[in-house]
Amino acid sequence: MGIVPALVRSAFLVNAVYADSSRAFHITPQQGQLLCVLMPHPQGMTELGETLGLAKSSLTGLVDRTVQRGLVRREPDPRDRRAVRVGLTEHGAELAAEFYEETCRRIDALPAGLTPTERDRLAALLFRVVLDNQVPEVFSEPDSAP
Repeated sequence: MGIVPALVRSAFLVNAVYADSSRAFHITPQQGQLLCVLMPHPQGMTELGETLGLAKSSLTGLVDRTVQRGLVRREPDPRDRRAVRVGLTEHGAELAAEFYEETCRRIDALPAGLTPTERDRLAALLFRVVLDNQVPEVFSEPDSAP
């Protein structure tokens, strides 16, 4: 298998795991992404839009639906009175931590057939691809998650 189908099929595989984890927690995959992105700290709407790759209207709808679920809240931006930041509620932080842990567990199981050396090599190569393409940090390293 060539690099293109391998990357595309692996993206489908990870997306399927992410979707399964989301269903298990009764959230959408997009809400799961939002929760994971907000785990370290609240973020402004512009920053969130850039990180998640969403247009303003799509992001507003996602935040609105997640606010209605009681998982995130809008708060004033201390640096700009006109802007708001989005942060996790207490319930949202708990759910985010559980969702994150379960998603990590499921994704970590995907390369179960690889040796530790192969897993390390795969991680290093994927890290290079992510770094070279300046992919935003939408999912942190498990050891560095809050």
